[in-house]
Amino acid sequence: MYQEISDDRLAEIIKNNPKVMVQYSATWCGNCKIMKPKFKRFSGEQEDVEYIMVDAEKFPNSRKLAEVTNLPTFAYFKDGAFHSQVQTNKADRLKEFIDEATRN
Repeated sequence: MYQEISDDRLAEIIKNNPKVMVQYSATWCGNCKIMKPKFKRFSGEQEDVEYIMVDAEKFPNSRKLAEVTNLPTFAYFKDGAFHSQVQTNKADRLKEFIDEATRN
C-alpha cells in the first residue's frame, strides 16, 4: 500500500507494520519528483510492505528515524527498526534496493 503522510507520524506507522519502505523527499527536490512515480509504481508489487512518502522538510522527527542527509533517500524499516537506506535518482537502483531489502 502507498500513502503520503500529512503529519509527523512515521514512527507510529513503523511500529504498527512489519515492513515499511519510505521515500524521503521535499517539494524543492527535482530528483524526488522524478522518483516519486517510480516509487509509487514499485509499491504495487508487494502487498506485505507499506510504502510511505515523507516530506523530509516538513517532518523532522520522521527524517531523524533514518538520519537522512541527502534527498531523495529511500529507507527500509523492518519489525519496528531501521534496516537500510539508499540515496539514488535511478529507478533500476531503487528497484534493486527494494528487492534486496524486502527479500526476507
